[in-house]
Amino acid sequence: MAERLVGKPAPDFFMETVTGDGKDFGKVSLSDYRGKWLVFFFYPLDFTFVCPTEITALSDAAADFAELDTEILGVSIDSIHSHKAWLSTPKDMNGLGQINFPLASDITKKVASDYGVLIEEEGIALRGLFIIDPEGELKYQVVNHNDVGRSVEETLRVLQALQSGGLCAMNWKPGDKNL
Repeated sequence: MAERLVGKPAPDFFMETVTGDGKDFGKVSLSDYRGKWLVFFFYPLDFTFVCPTEITALSDAAADFAELDTEILGVSIDSIHSHKAWLSTPKDMNGLGQINFPLASDITKKVASDYGVLIEEEGIALRGLFIIDPEGELKYQVVNHNDVGRSVEETLRVLQALQSGGLCAMNWKPGDKNL
């Protein structure tokens, strides 16, 4: 049976990264995001078809997330070198192009396993998206079949609901009253 993650401390992680412009390598851990909100999402593989639509949509909305004191971190089981190649390849050649947040490499698949999104028999992750609060508590998770992309608008709406500090009714939107 799957273990519940929401409402618990987010599983710690340490991974190598490549910057969104594909120029620099680095390292990242959950503690790097202390004091900020984090949208942490998994995607199956670089150089695929649905993944770039999600990644570029999140990148296009990066300023909206930044206004909400929120960082974005994408992760797949690909190496940092594959990430760099994908970021450096033009979009018209199935590349990703420059984005506004780093991509992390979970080449050991440990982080995908810790977050409950690893498809062990395929060795890739499901489309899992997690919102982690500034204290490191996992507040939200959504996991999709790999055939279906996620919604940036819904991610922003849920983030704003979580940040509202109150009870939010179904279809709550920014500006609505809390219960």
